[in-house]
Amino acid sequence: MTAPFAIRMPPNVQSVQIGEHQVVLIDDFLEDPHALVEAACASSFEPCPGAEERKGYPGVRARAPAAYSQQLAELLDPLIRLNFGVPDELDLWKSACTFSLTTVAPTALGPLQRTPHFDASGPHYMAALLYLCDGHHGGTGFYRHNATGLQQITPDNKARYAQAYEAELERRSPPPRYFDDSDEHFTFLGMLPAKFNRLVVYAGSLLHTACVNPGLSLTADPRHGRLTVNTFIDFGKPAAM
Repeated sequence: MTAPFAIRMPPNVQSVQIGEHQVVLIDDFLEDPHALVEAACASSFEPCPGAEERKGYPGVRARAPAAYSQQLAELLDPLIRLNFGVPDELDLWKSACTFSLTTVAPTALGPLQRTPHFDASGPHYMAALLYLCDGHHGGTGFYRHNATGLQQITPDNKARYAQAYEAELERRSPPPRYFDDSDEHFTFLGMLPAKFNRLVVYAGSLLHTACVNPGLSLTADPRHGRLTVNTFIDFGKPAAM
Protein backbone atom coordinates (compact mmCIF):
# COMPACT_ATOMS: atom_id res chain seq x y z
CA MET A 1 0.00 0.00 0.00
CA THR A 2 1.38 3.42 -0.96
CA ALA A 3 2.03 5.75 1.95
CA PRO A 4 0.01 8.98 2.06
CA PHE A 5 1.65 11.74 0.00
CA ALA A 6 4.39 9.35 -1.14
CA ILE A 7 7.40 10.81 -2.93
CA ARG A 8 8.02 9.40 -6.41
CA MET A 9 11.14 7.23 -6.40
CA PRO A 10 13.79 7.65 -7.50
CA PRO A 11 13.53 11.46 -7.40
CA ASN A 12 14.67 13.26 -10.55
CA VAL A 13 17.10 15.71 -8.91
CA GLN A 14 18.31 18.60 -11.09
CA SER A 15 20.65 21.46 -10.27
CA VAL A 16 20.37 24.96 -11.79
CA GLN A 17 22.99 27.68 -11.47
CA ILE A 18 21.58 31.16 -10.75
CA GLY A 19 24.23 33.82 -10.28
CA GLU A 20 26.96 32.33 -8.10
CA HIS A 21 24.68 29.81 -6.38
CA GLN A 22 22.84 26.63 -7.21
CA VAL A 23 19.18 25.78 -6.79
CA VAL A 24 17.99 22.17 -6.71
CA LEU A 25 14.66 21.12 -8.17
CA ILE A 26 12.71 17.87 -8.45
CA ASP A 27 9.86 17.61 -10.96
CA ASP A 28 7.00 15.08 -10.58
CA PHE A 29 7.83 15.09 -6.88
CA LEU A 30 4.80 13.32 -5.38
CA GLU A 31 3.10 10.18 -6.61
CA ASP A 32 -0.31 11.82 -6.10
CA PRO A 33 0.00 15.60 -5.74
CA HIS A 34 -3.76 16.05 -6.15
CA ALA A 35 -4.24 14.36 -2.77
CA LEU A 36 -2.24 17.19 -1.21
CA VAL A 37 -4.37 19.76 -3.07
CA GLU A 38 -7.48 18.12 -1.61
CA ALA A 39 -5.90 18.30 1.85
CA ALA A 40 -5.37 22.03 1.30
CA CYS A 41 -9.02 22.45 0.29
CA ALA A 42 -10.06 20.85 3.59
CA SER A 43 -7.76 23.10 5.65
CA SER A 44 -8.51 26.30 7.53
CA PHE A 45 -6.28 29.12 6.27
CA GLU A 46 -5.35 32.12 8.41
CA PRO A 47 -3.43 35.35 7.72
CA CYS A 48 0.32 35.05 8.26
CA PRO A 49 2.06 36.61 11.26
CA GLY A 50 2.84 40.25 10.50
CA ALA A 51 -0.15 40.68 8.20
CA GLU A 52 -1.49 43.69 10.12
CA GLU A 53 1.94 45.37 9.86
CA ARG A 54 2.08 44.48 6.13
CA LYS A 55 5.17 42.34 6.67
CA GLY A 56 6.04 38.71 5.97
CA TYR A 57 4.29 36.40 3.51
CA PRO A 58 1.53 38.32 1.65
CA GLY A 59 -1.25 35.82 2.03
CA VAL A 60 -2.78 33.04 4.11
CA ARG A 61 -1.39 29.77 5.44
CA ALA A 62 -2.51 26.45 6.93
CA ARG A 63 -0.65 23.50 8.41
CA ALA A 64 0.10 20.75 5.87
CA PRO A 65 -0.41 17.08 6.81
CA ALA A 66 2.15 15.49 9.14
CA ALA A 67 2.51 12.52 6.78
CA TYR A 68 3.84 14.82 4.04
CA SER A 69 6.12 16.62 6.48
CA GLN A 70 7.69 13.37 7.68
CA GLN A 71 8.41 12.03 4.21
CA LEU A 72 9.83 15.36 3.11
CA ALA A 73 12.24 15.46 6.07
CA GLU A 74 13.51 11.96 5.31
CA LEU A 75 14.34 12.98 1.74
CA LEU A 76 15.71 16.46 2.40
CA ASP A 77 18.24 15.42 5.03
CA PRO A 78 20.52 13.47 2.65
CA LEU A 79 19.56 15.57 -0.41
CA ILE A 80 20.66 18.86 1.14
CA ARG A 81 23.79 17.42 2.76
CA LEU A 82 24.92 16.03 -0.60
CA ASN A 83 24.03 19.00 -2.84
CA PHE A 84 24.85 21.91 -0.54
CA GLY A 85 27.87 20.61 1.36
CA VAL A 86 26.34 20.44 4.84
CA PRO A 87 28.72 18.77 7.36
CA ASP A 88 27.58 15.35 8.58
CA GLU A 89 27.98 16.31 12.23
CA LEU A 90 25.25 18.98 12.12
CA ASP A 91 21.73 18.11 13.25
CA LEU A 92 18.68 18.91 11.15
CA TRP A 93 15.89 21.19 12.36
CA LYS A 94 12.77 21.53 10.22
CA SER A 95 9.84 23.91 10.48
CA ALA A 96 6.27 22.78 10.12
CA CYS A 97 5.17 22.40 6.50
CA THR A 98 2.53 24.99 5.60
CA PHE A 99 0.16 25.46 2.70
CA SER A 100 0.50 29.02 1.40
CA LEU A 101 -1.76 31.10 -0.84
CA THR A 102 -0.83 34.59 -2.07
CA THR A 103 -3.87 36.81 -1.54
CA VAL A 104 -2.72 40.41 -0.91
CA ALA A 105 -3.37 42.96 -3.66
CA PRO A 106 -0.29 44.87 -4.90
CA THR A 107 -1.71 48.16 -3.59
CA ALA A 108 -1.97 46.65 -0.08
CA LEU A 109 1.64 45.39 0.12
CA GLY A 110 3.94 46.94 2.70
CA PRO A 111 7.34 48.36 1.62
CA LEU A 112 9.22 45.23 2.75
CA GLN A 113 6.86 43.03 0.71
CA ARG A 114 7.65 44.94 -2.49
CA THR A 115 11.36 44.07 -2.69
CA PRO A 116 13.52 40.93 -2.64
CA HIS A 117 14.17 39.46 0.80
CA PHE A 118 16.14 36.70 2.50
CA ASP A 119 14.78 34.19 5.02
CA ALA A 120 17.81 33.90 7.33
CA SER A 121 21.55 34.51 7.11
CA GLY A 122 22.67 31.18 8.60
CA PRO A 123 25.10 29.18 6.42
CA HIS A 124 22.89 26.07 6.24
CA TYR A 125 19.39 27.53 6.45
CA MET A 126 17.39 26.16 3.50
CA ALA A 127 13.97 26.69 1.96
CA ALA A 128 11.97 23.92 0.30
CA LEU A 129 8.99 24.99 -1.81
CA LEU A 130 6.53 22.58 -3.42
CA TYR A 131 4.43 24.12 -6.19
CA LEU A 132 0.86 22.89 -6.36
CA CYS A 133 0.07 25.36 -9.15
CA ASP A 134 1.34 25.81 -12.69
CA GLY A 135 3.56 28.28 -14.52
CA HIS A 136 0.76 30.81 -14.99
CA HIS A 137 1.31 31.68 -11.33
CA GLY A 138 4.89 32.92 -11.77
CA GLY A 139 7.73 31.31 -9.83
CA THR A 140 10.65 32.20 -7.56
CA GLY A 141 13.00 34.98 -8.65
CA PHE A 142 16.58 35.53 -7.47
CA TYR A 143 18.46 38.85 -7.35
CA ARG A 144 21.68 40.73 -6.64
CA HIS A 145 21.66 43.93 -4.61
CA ASN A 146 23.33 46.58 -6.74
CA ALA A 147 24.80 48.85 -4.06
CA THR A 148 26.55 46.02 -2.18
CA GLY A 149 26.95 43.47 -4.99
CA LEU A 150 25.44 40.80 -2.74
CA GLN A 151 23.32 37.84 -3.82
CA GLN A 152 23.62 36.00 -0.50
CA ILE A 153 23.27 37.55 2.96
CA THR A 154 25.59 36.05 5.59
CA PRO A 155 26.41 36.94 9.22
CA ASP A 156 29.53 38.73 7.97
CA ASN A 157 27.75 41.03 5.49
CA LYS A 158 24.27 41.26 7.05
CA ALA A 159 24.88 44.61 8.80
CA ARG A 160 26.37 46.16 5.66
CA TYR A 161 23.42 45.01 3.56
CA ALA A 162 20.85 46.17 6.12
CA GLN A 163 22.38 49.63 6.28
CA ALA A 164 22.32 50.07 2.50
CA TYR A 165 18.86 48.51 2.06
CA GLU A 166 17.24 50.57 4.83
CA ALA A 167 18.77 53.76 3.43
CA GLU A 168 17.22 52.97 0.04
CA LEU A 169 13.79 52.44 1.61
CA GLU A 170 14.06 55.75 3.47
CA ARG A 171 14.95 57.64 0.31
CA ARG A 172 12.03 56.26 -1.69
CA SER A 173 9.32 53.73 -0.91
CA PRO A 174 9.13 50.93 -3.53
CA PRO A 175 6.13 51.13 -5.88
CA PRO A 176 3.09 48.98 -4.92
CA ARG A 177 3.71 45.85 -6.96
CA TYR A 178 5.02 42.30 -6.70
CA PHE A 179 8.72 42.48 -7.51
CA ASP A 180 9.71 40.33 -10.50
CA ASP A 181 12.33 42.23 -12.50
CA SER A 182 15.39 44.45 -12.16
CA ASP A 183 15.20 48.00 -10.85
CA GLU A 184 17.72 50.62 -9.71
CA HIS A 185 18.46 48.67 -6.51
CA PHE A 186 18.25 44.98 -7.51
CA THR A 187 19.35 43.03 -10.58
CA PHE A 188 17.24 40.07 -11.66
CA LEU A 189 19.42 36.95 -11.99
CA GLY A 190 16.87 34.34 -12.97
CA MET A 191 13.59 32.68 -12.08
CA LEU A 192 12.57 29.09 -11.42
CA PRO A 193 9.08 28.93 -12.93
CA ALA A 194 6.22 27.41 -11.01
CA LYS A 195 5.28 23.96 -12.24
CA PHE A 196 2.66 21.70 -10.74
CA ASN A 197 4.30 19.09 -8.48
CA ARG A 198 7.76 20.72 -8.63
CA LEU A 199 9.90 20.91 -5.48
CA VAL A 200 12.51 23.70 -5.32
CA VAL A 201 15.28 23.79 -2.68
CA TYR A 202 17.56 26.79 -2.18
CA ALA A 203 19.57 28.60 0.48
CA GLY A 204 17.33 30.89 2.50
CA SER A 205 20.15 33.43 2.60
CA LEU A 206 19.75 34.19 -1.14
CA LEU A 207 17.87 37.35 -2.08
CA HIS A 208 14.63 36.19 -3.68
CA THR A 209 10.95 36.95 -4.20
CA ALA A 210 7.74 35.18 -5.08
CA CYS A 211 7.05 36.22 -8.68
CA VAL A 212 3.27 36.60 -8.73
CA ASN A 213 0.68 37.10 -11.47
CA PRO A 214 -1.75 39.49 -9.72
CA GLY A 215 -4.42 39.10 -12.37
CA LEU A 216 -4.68 35.36 -11.78
CA SER A 217 -3.06 34.33 -8.52
CA LEU A 218 -4.66 36.42 -5.78
CA THR A 219 -7.34 34.05 -4.56
CA ALA A 220 -7.76 31.95 -1.41
CA ASP A 221 -9.17 29.03 -3.43
CA PRO A 222 -6.50 26.27 -3.30
CA ARG A 223 -7.67 24.82 -6.61
CA HIS A 224 -7.20 28.07 -8.52
CA GLY A 225 -4.69 30.16 -6.55
CA ARG A 226 -0.91 30.21 -6.17
CA LEU A 227 -0.85 27.18 -3.86
CA THR A 228 2.54 26.12 -2.47
CA VAL A 229 3.82 24.12 0.49
CA ASN A 230 6.59 25.97 2.32
CA THR A 231 9.19 24.38 4.58
CA PHE A 232 12.38 25.67 6.21
CA ILE A 233 15.32 23.49 7.22
CA ASP A 234 18.35 24.45 9.26
CA PHE A 235 21.51 22.50 10.05
CA GLY A 236 22.77 24.54 12.94
CA LYS A 237 24.04 22.47 15.86
CA PRO A 238 26.49 19.57 16.19
CA ALA A 239 24.76 16.24 16.68
CA ALA A 240 24.70 14.94 20.26
CA MET A 241 27.36 12.34 21.01
